[in-house]
Amino acid sequence: MSGPIILTVTRDFAASPERVFDAWLDPAQAGRFLFATPGGEMRTVEIDARVGGGALIVERRPAGDAGHRLRYEVIDRPTRLVFLFAADPAEEGEWTRVSIAIAATAQGSTLTLTHEMDPQWAAYEDRTREGWTMILNTLATVMEKNDD
Repeated sequence: MSGPIILTVTRDFAASPERVFDAWLDPAQAGRFLFATPGGEMRTVEIDARVGGGALIVERRPAGDAGHRLRYEVIDRPTRLVFLFAADPAEEGEWTRVSIAIAATAQGSTLTLTHEMDPQWAAYEDRTREGWTMILNTLATVMEKNDD
């Protein structure tokens, strides 16, 4: 059996680490970028932002509802967020792990997202990388629109 699949996506933001970090845990902001797609309609954004807490984010898409479940393992504002992650069609308990590191830069911040997946999800690797890239690009747009 092969080892876990580890994919990494990095994105620079013209926003402080605090603003970028907070967007992940604020339901109003998260609903604008987290698992949001151009043709979808956000139906549910429930976030219990505490270690051991979780989130449920459901978007209605042309092919049907897409559910995403999170369970928070580390919340260290504003530099680190780690959560277990499952998206349809994963069964309950079939978690992957997502780690987010945010570092201050002269222009704002850099976010590095690392997603560790069991080899059973190998067929989803490219699609997952594309999804996280889209999410981070949309987050950058949200940060620009909310610029102080």
